[in-house]
Amino acid sequence: MPTRLFFIPLLIRYTKKYYHAPMTYSETIEYLFNSAPLFQNVGGDAYKEGLSNTHLLDKHFGHPHTCYKTIHVAGTNGKGSCAHTIAAALQRKGLRVGLYTSPHLVDFRERIRINGKMMPKQYVVDFVENERAFFEPLHPSFFELTTALAFKYFKDEKVDVAVIEVGLGGRLDCTNIINPVLSIITNISFDHTQFLGNTLTSIASEKAGIIKSDVPVVIGEYTAETRPVFENKAKDVHAPIVFAEDSQEVLFSSVLPDGLRLYQTRSIGEFEGELAGDCQVKNTNTLIHAFSILAPTFNLSHDDIRYAFLHVCEETGLQGRWQTIGHNPTIICDTGHNTGGWKYLSSQLQDISKRYAHTHIVFGMASDKDITHVLAMLPTTAHYYWTRASVKRAMSEVEIARQASTYHLKGECYASVAEAYEAAIANAAQEDFVYIGGSCFVVADLLKHLEESDTRHRPQRS
Repeated sequence: MPTRLFFIPLLIRYTKKYYHAPMTYSETIEYLFNSAPLFQNVGGDAYKEGLSNTHLLDKHFGHPHTCYKTIHVAGTNGKGSCAHTIAAALQRKGLRVGLYTSPHLVDFRERIRINGKMMPKQYVVDFVENERAFFEPLHPSFFELTTALAFKYFKDEKVDVAVIEVGLGGRLDCTNIINPVLSIITNISFDHTQFLGNTLTSIASEKAGIIKSDVPVVIGEYTAETRPVFENKAKDVHAPIVFAEDSQEVLFSSVLPDGLRLYQTRSIGEFEGELAGDCQVKNTNTLIHAFSILAPTFNLSHDDIRYAFLHVCEETGLQGRWQTIGHNPTIICDTGHNTGGWKYLSSQLQDISKRYAHTHIVFGMASDKDITHVLAMLPTTAHYYWTRASVKRAMSEVEIARQASTYHLKGECYASVAEAYEAAIANAAQEDFVYIGGSCFVVADLLKHLEESDTRHRPQRS
């Protein structure tokens, strides 16, 4: 290669870095990930305690969250499913609905949607280009910056309401500057204990931080330790409080042959749900109580609510919740990644494994999760494909295999999710069952692999 040609790529990179030439979308995302540490990649090093940056960013953008109604959803597990289902019901009503969730699986823009559509790539590029002079000196975390981006986008696009999922905890979460029409706390279990505390009481105290003055709150699940925490906080700020478990709305539920979940309920009759995981029964009980509070404000009918349960994925783009991605063999993935989530997943895996000839499980976890309790819940009759996701937080597949052997779980190690998945599919017969999970990062790598494979095998237009 001639010398002058060799230096052209270096010159382009130098020019963009020092003279702020317009970046592409991929360059912008790389900039965001590298300049503001991403929690899903590096874990605790990306966590920033306190709301000082959040308030500075919010003031700079003119307090955008005050321009639309909001609904705030917290909890250890289930908050994503609940947030998406609420958004689907509001969309059915004809409203312009913002939805802010985390983490993303394939594309950063999954975090920020309006009526199910991801924000445009150019909006992300323009936001960084136009605002970096302000936010760079603040050294914000990735989530601080992304939250500001989401709230501004929803204002610019004139949404009627935004469903906002808490990122981590509640009290000190970036989203906790909003004053919602309803707060929801789905449940409390052990996760992120290095930030939220190592007792259920301390974790509940952090999540109870989203309870606002005179704003109703629905508590999905509680324990003897957590209920007083929520009751005391609600009393202090005069917030009407509902404990969903005190009044069971779901009378009966089962999975139908077509993969949908059937519900018989006290208030809104019989309907089918697109999300079929066992954990969804608790989520649905929480949601029906939440919808009873939201209905007068947004004129929601029972038909709107039933529609939301049946069409939540197609309306909002939700992925990775007991998601069927193939038949013959049956292939399912799920983003459950902590002990609380696996309490339901393990039971469902045990039950479903009985209906198939053999079970193949592609499994990986993040290094900061409680793997021992999860491994203890995995079926011993399955064949395992131990793997690691493509993030720094991922636990080594060799270490997972080592610990799994003490629970009599047998399998082989694979350096990537794609390799593990392809090996499982190659070994599985049509009458077998294949499960991929253990971490949302494992599911993310799987979906990326499937997307890339589909692109490679898709016929090219001439």
